[in-house]
Amino acid sequence: MKRRDLLKYVSAGTLGLGLNVHAMAGQGAGKVYGGVKKGSFAIDGNRVRFFHPGIREKFSMLMLADTHLFKDDQRGEPYRQYSGRMAKAYNQTKHFQTGEATDPETSFITTLNIAAEQNAAFVALVGDIFSFPSEAAVDWVQAQLKSAGLPYEYTAGNHDWHYEGMEGSSTNLRRTWIENRLKPMYRSADPMMSYYEVNDTCFITIDNSTYEILPEQLDFYNKKIRNGKPTILMVHIPLFAPGRSVGFGCGNPDWGAKTDKNFELERRQRWPEKGHTKTTFDFYKAVFNSENLMGILAGHIHKPSLDVINGIPQIVTDANAVGAYLQVELIPAEKTQI
Repeated sequence: MKRRDLLKYVSAGTLGLGLNVHAMAGQGAGKVYGGVKKGSFAIDGNRVRFFHPGIREKFSMLMLADTHLFKDDQRGEPYRQYSGRMAKAYNQTKHFQTGEATDPETSFITTLNIAAEQNAAFVALVGDIFSFPSEAAVDWVQAQLKSAGLPYEYTAGNHDWHYEGMEGSSTNLRRTWIENRLKPMYRSADPMMSYYEVNDTCFITIDNSTYEILPEQLDFYNKKIRNGKPTILMVHIPLFAPGRSVGFGCGNPDWGAKTDKNFELERRQRWPEKGHTKTTFDFYKAVFNSENLMGILAGHIHKPSLDVINGIPQIVTDANAVGAYLQVELIPAEKTQI
């Protein structure tokens, strides 16, 4: 697929702490919900607000990604050869707002406390909560979530299930370590895709941690988005945005072996020579042609950013390893025609 075949876009640049954005997310005349365009959004630092007439009652949720917990114990001893590099990657960090010293565990606990103080409807854990699939880290997170008493949704990132240097395809390794380590995080939900609804507002979560989309995930998305309700999509790896790096890799026409610079460092199989599957490109098209999709929330790149593609904002959060998160507010909009 060539760049000119992809959807038209508007790039809103990088989302920094001082950036204030307020924009309509409608896609043009005639595409309305209850008499208005699909809604609007506003961003002030790490506070995101979505306005839509289909939202029944104001509420908030909190989204975080890339905590990169490295906690481990004797159970991880047989896997040290696979976890060593990432176990040292984020031991000490600097807070995204204050610049003061922090660490992933402190950041995670603080973020859950903020969610509780804000009476968040739920917390979204959108990938790379773990730097590798450590039993100790999974147990620790489960204990923190239980203590916080908050509903949560979880999807894996590319590091959550990856032991560096372990043989096997990303698809098989993901399946293996979700079953053997991460399974408690899902609370019986399907690890590949989930659906959550609050006040007539829908949240679809898709695991794209291999950069690719499976046929059953595409079918799930198409089925759920047809409900006509205001919807947020959450994925770990951002969807392709023109002008961005290959880290915006889901649906990126340049994604593939030629642009894979880190496979040796991360000791994994190289991305495929042929690039993305047709299913992944079909998912990309479906997402950015969804009339009731208010926005996309993602992580992975450890930098905050905003792009508006075909009228739909994609907002990427900074890493929770440095204390970052997105405070997301969902607000009813007046049903008046613009």
